[in-house]
Amino acid sequence: METLRLFTALLVGLLLGCQLGNSQVLLEKAIVEAIGKELEISVWDLNTSNFCSWHGISCSSNNSMVERLNLSGFRLQGNVTLISELKALKWLDLSNNNFHGLIPSAFGNLSQLQFLDLSFNMFGNYIPAEFGRLKNLRALNLSNNLLTGSIPDELQGLENLQYFQIFTNKLNGSIPMWIGNLTNLRVFAAYENEFSGDIPVNLGLHSELLLLNLHSNLLQGTIPESIFAMEKLEFLILTNNKLTGIIPDSIGNCKGLSNIRIGNNKLIGGIPKAIGNITSLTYFEADNNTLSGEIVSEFAHCANLTLLNLASNGFSGTIPPEFGQLNNLQELIVSGNNLFGEIPTSVLRCKNLNKLDLSNNKFNGTIPGDICNTSKLQFLLLGQNSLKGEIPREIGNCIKLLELQMGSNYLTGIIPTEIGHMKNLQISLNLSHNHLRGLLPKDLGKLDKLVSLDVSNNQLSGNIPLELKGMLSLIEVNFSNNQFTGPIPTFAPFEKSLNSSFLGNKGLCGEPLSSDCGNIYGYEHNGYHHRVSYRLILAVVGSGFAVFVSVTVVVLLFMMREKQEETTKEAGNTTDEICSKPVIVAGNVFVENLKQAIDFDAVVKAVRKDSNKISTGTFSDVYRADMPSGMILSVKSLKSMDKTIIHHQNKMIRELEKLSKLCHDNLTRPIGFAIYEDVVLLLHQYYANGTLAQFLHESSQRPEYEPDWPTRLSIAIGVAEGLAFLHHVAIIHLDISSGNVFLDSNFRPLVGEVEISRLLDPSRGTASISAVAGSFGYIPPEYAYTMQVTAPGNVYSYGVILLEILTSRLPVDEAFGEGVDLVRWVHGASARGETPEQILDARLSTNSFAWRKEMLAALKVALMCTDTTPAKRPRMKKVAEMLQEVTQS
Repeated sequence: METLRLFTALLVGLLLGCQLGNSQVLLEKAIVEAIGKELEISVWDLNTSNFCSWHGISCSSNNSMVERLNLSGFRLQGNVTLISELKALKWLDLSNNNFHGLIPSAFGNLSQLQFLDLSFNMFGNYIPAEFGRLKNLRALNLSNNLLTGSIPDELQGLENLQYFQIFTNKLNGSIPMWIGNLTNLRVFAAYENEFSGDIPVNLGLHSELLLLNLHSNLLQGTIPESIFAMEKLEFLILTNNKLTGIIPDSIGNCKGLSNIRIGNNKLIGGIPKAIGNITSLTYFEADNNTLSGEIVSEFAHCANLTLLNLASNGFSGTIPPEFGQLNNLQELIVSGNNLFGEIPTSVLRCKNLNKLDLSNNKFNGTIPGDICNTSKLQFLLLGQNSLKGEIPREIGNCIKLLELQMGSNYLTGIIPTEIGHMKNLQISLNLSHNHLRGLLPKDLGKLDKLVSLDVSNNQLSGNIPLELKGMLSLIEVNFSNNQFTGPIPTFAPFEKSLNSSFLGNKGLCGEPLSSDCGNIYGYEHNGYHHRVSYRLILAVVGSGFAVFVSVTVVVLLFMMREKQEETTKEAGNTTDEICSKPVIVAGNVFVENLKQAIDFDAVVKAVRKDSNKISTGTFSDVYRADMPSGMILSVKSLKSMDKTIIHHQNKMIRELEKLSKLCHDNLTRPIGFAIYEDVVLLLHQYYANGTLAQFLHESSQRPEYEPDWPTRLSIAIGVAEGLAFLHHVAIIHLDISSGNVFLDSNFRPLVGEVEISRLLDPSRGTASISAVAGSFGYIPPEYAYTMQVTAPGNVYSYGVILLEILTSRLPVDEAFGEGVDLVRWVHGASARGETPEQILDARLSTNSFAWRKEMLAALKVALMCTDTTPAKRPRMKKVAEMLQEVTQS
């Protein structure tokens, strides 16, 4: 209020004391200065007169009126009502800040406004009805706030509206019919709300709708045919609702559709054959419905199809052999249906096949010997079928497999030793509930990355091989209900398992079973009386010790009571401190030799001091924590918006344990964790050289900086190899940026926040991530439409990092011009008449001809990575190889 009173007084003074020409400029300056003070915008230099040059401000041609105000991503808070005084505003972006309270209804007075983005804040209550006065508005984004209530009918007057985004709020009621009358509407994203009722039957009937995303609501009724009427639709995402009825045949009219996600509904009927007309189809997900009939062969006409997910429906029949024509198919998921027949060998010929999930069906026949014709197969899920015969020895050719599920079938014969050749097997090996016999192969011990092994409920015999101690990453095991004999090898993963993991083997003994191997095998018969004697002696000694301890405790309690009475007054302040001390709910250190060096209380104390904060990221804040032992930690505190994982604490802890064993030279990995109240803390090593962002944009600006292109190229290669490994183990990173790349003492890069990506693990288009997956400037252009994190999207983000390394420029910089980021600035060089050499950091490129040659080669790689078309971007493995070639050439 004080700011408003000062501002009003200033206005009166200006209007009385200035002529009309200058007063407008001074008035705008006064408004902007008042905004800067209210919001505490540190990047604005309030002492300079030319406010139009301040960060985020663009003015009219005569520099008198503010037309654009972009304050996105500054973590600002305060009262934004003053902004409504900038009457000439056409563009207002306040996204990704910490604004609370009501959205000012005064914004409805900004009659010139064409773009309004208030997303990713904490604005609450209702959408102001006054927004209906913004007749020129073309884009309205109120997403990811705390808005409640319904969409006000006053907004139906926004006839020019093209982009309407209100996702991830608490909005309710029905979607108004008048939205279908907005003739210019291109994008309507209202997912993750509480909307109920039907989808308007006229939606898309009068506009060239490109994207409709309504997933995770309470919508009922059918999929209206109107959304396909103009045949322009590209993205249809209706997952997680209560939709009924059939998939309309008219869906085939939209030949530009690339994403169809209609899973987790109550849809019935079959898939229309017209689906084959959609030549652009990339993703089709209709899992968890009540669809039936046969899987139509017309999918084979969709040459770009990458993922087909029909899981948990009522499909019957066989998988069409025509699917072998889908050369781009990466994932085929048909689990939980009534499919039968042989395993489709035609599909195995799909050269890019990464995941084949046929589990929980009625497939019969044998497992084909050429099961691994495709060298890229990483997930093979065949469990809960009626497969028979032996496991083919050729299974060892599946060298890239991460998960192999063959449980609950009728498989016979032995477990082939060739399974031990699958060195990348990591997630699970499940051969349980079959009729396998013979010995457990010693070669399984070579699977040093495997986390879960289940061979239960078979007829396996002999000893559990000592060689299994080579399975260094093992966490879950199950050997139960077989015919194993002998002692269980002394091995930590075995000893930590439940005894049920070994039950049902009459000849098995040792930890964690209660049966003693000596008793079972009759060893030390003559030693029985000796053992009794020892026990008697121990009992007597123990009793005496207990009496001694009891007396000691009584004496100590008496002394403590006297001491307490003496220090009661001194303890007043200390009591408050102890009461406020947070209780640590759970915690562990994964590295044995660091357990003594890490103090959880000191960790919690460190993150409660803002002075220890190192950096702020999309999903976490990072703190420095000095241990009493002298060790320094980097502690990542997950933000409150992502604490839903707390409710699955055991699962989270298991994931962290697995990630602690994820070995790669260019990835950070957690060394422990602590949980207190509702806060998750992830413990990491402390990297003294900071982040790549600091190295590129801070260290390189210092006078003592010495240009070093070989170090930068080495960093680029290391980051690429780290990301390539993540993609290899099927982890897509959520936030690739130079701020998430850490440098050790030798400037070796380590990609951070890997565990965030694994813990959140967003499913395609359906995950409830309460933050944008990515940092501004690094987010691929397609994410705005799909809200989907993909491997090609990771490649784009990496390309931005590579451009940073080459140019030493920030990803977003006003120097590039209005609406232009680093990628657009680089790609637009030729249009500006600039040569590639002019893009590069001159301090590096002019140092030597050899350096410049390598930098130009790396620039070509960066341009490929940042191609606007995801399909044209290379894979991360290829990127790493191309950069290696740069050094070799």
